[in-house]
Amino acid sequence: MSDTAIEQAMTLALQHHQAGRFTEAETIYRQILDQQPDDSDALHLLGVILHQTGREQSGLELIQRAIAIVPSVARYHNNLGNIFREKSRFTEAFNEFRTAVKLQPDYANAYYNLGAVLQKFQQFDAAAVAYRKAAELKHDDIWAYNNLGNVYKDLGRLDESIQTYQNALKIDPGENNIHSNIVLTLHYHPDFDVQAIFLEERRWNKVHAEPLKKFIQPHTNDRDAERKLRIGYVSADFRQHAVGCNLLPLLREHDRTHFEIVCYSNVVDEDLLTRQLRTYADVWRDIVKLTHQEAAQMIRDDKIDILVDLALHTHRNRLLIFAQKPAPVQATFMGYPGSTGMDAVDYRLTDPYLDPPGMFDTFYSEKCLRLPETFWCYDPLNNEHAISDLPAAKNGFVTFGCLNNFCKVNEGVLKLWAKVLDRVPNSRLISMAPLGEARQRVLKNLNNNGVDLQRVEFVEFQPRKDYFKVYHRIDVGLDTLPYNGHTTSLDSLWMGVPVITLAGKTAVGRAGVSQLNNLHLQELAAQTPEEFVQIAVNLAGDINKMAELRKNLRQRMQQSPLMDAKRFARNIEAAYRQMWRKWCGDAVNRIENT
Repeated sequence: MSDTAIEQAMTLALQHHQAGRFTEAETIYRQILDQQPDDSDALHLLGVILHQTGREQSGLELIQRAIAIVPSVARYHNNLGNIFREKSRFTEAFNEFRTAVKLQPDYANAYYNLGAVLQKFQQFDAAAVAYRKAAELKHDDIWAYNNLGNVYKDLGRLDESIQTYQNALKIDPGENNIHSNIVLTLHYHPDFDVQAIFLEERRWNKVHAEPLKKFIQPHTNDRDAERKLRIGYVSADFRQHAVGCNLLPLLREHDRTHFEIVCYSNVVDEDLLTRQLRTYADVWRDIVKLTHQEAAQMIRDDKIDILVDLALHTHRNRLLIFAQKPAPVQATFMGYPGSTGMDAVDYRLTDPYLDPPGMFDTFYSEKCLRLPETFWCYDPLNNEHAISDLPAAKNGFVTFGCLNNFCKVNEGVLKLWAKVLDRVPNSRLISMAPLGEARQRVLKNLNNNGVDLQRVEFVEFQPRKDYFKVYHRIDVGLDTLPYNGHTTSLDSLWMGVPVITLAGKTAVGRAGVSQLNNLHLQELAAQTPEEFVQIAVNLAGDINKMAELRKNLRQRMQQSPLMDAKRFARNIEAAYRQMWRKWCGDAVNRIENT
């Protein structure tokens, strides 16, 4: 081939490549390389195609060859970094993305990818810088704004997080996932009450769900109210995640004589827990690559009777499947005790402590079905995490702690904790917080409230085994508001560390109340900030009481509804049967009244 012919062939190959005609593009790239084996562009693009078509290792090697020939092309390094990232080789990915932005300082996509790896490394300050740069260079990149909003949330900068998500929605108002991020973040923000949150949920429904009503079809499910039911669960969290851990005992204990279980998995990176959960499903469907409409049709074809969302507005939710009403009865549960805001979801499962009758009901689009005892069923997954002796007994001082997600820690929470530290001389505080600016903000706030900073210690997010060991150094847990600890509090209680909570003004802020009521430890649940401080002071001053709780809390957990999986499953199934009988009764009434 002449140089002109090669240039023309490359142009044609690129056209095929960009149109998704990979076979045609690959053929031409190989023809070019037959003529010019060291053509770095052809090597690079052939490597990209091999990666896109599942031949990752061969693709990686070709791009590395291209870089060896011409090391100064930023896009080569960026694409090599993407392959490393998908193979979970994050350090190598970081090095390639960093090289790409050094070679080409205006390369928006490389900054975006760099931010993603930094976020994976929990280097949130640096990730925010990278995402901001990506957004500055590419003003219409909604995902740069979205991920920047996620980082701000992780740093506890909730105002900036919400504003950044809103900036993304100005570019594309129809992006439901980013709008979901706003809905979820409002739950963490102390300035938004249940009414404000509900209004945003209803806005989400109007913009994203209502247009899909046209796809709703009549349901032909057998209306026998007592027959065996097909239950479908939809989640991206059938994995090592709070939802996956809480779901495990339910799936294990479902009564298979009366219920058939179908799981619709939106999990991208499966793990050991995914594989364990799969063994408890009668049918397992992977919907990651399906559109909302394709997944809805699959569910219709499967004749699901009750479809259960396990995400609400959390990451990778598939609420737009539910908007098409593929099952006659639809419910939401487990993601967090809130509302989808959707007309198409009929029920939300909750408990009488999270949602005392009449307290919040008008701010949910779904009908509340209260489980008789608990929203949670806890499973620590193993018993290898031994309980330590009470730290205060050997230290001579009390250590308070909170290992909740840092986005739950705000100025009001820090002020409350500072009052506890002030009232308990020589006490210490252990908090989980990202490195950098977030910790400096906590220290500044506590210092302004009179706390000697030598009394404050931080730990990072860490693997589950190491995370549990941190509880060996904590005497008493302090909860957060407006969003309590949920599974984290259950972990604390399992490790013998009592948690003092303050009843909130939303369901997510009453998790502590629910859990402590199920343990008959209502005395640790405060109704006012002053009471919260006093409970902490009283408990910290009673070393015998702390030692007794540490010794007995695990057994108390094991004997409570919080860990009675069979009882929990029967309660859930009773709720499902109630939903189904209602639908069957409504169907009969519709027929009789025609």
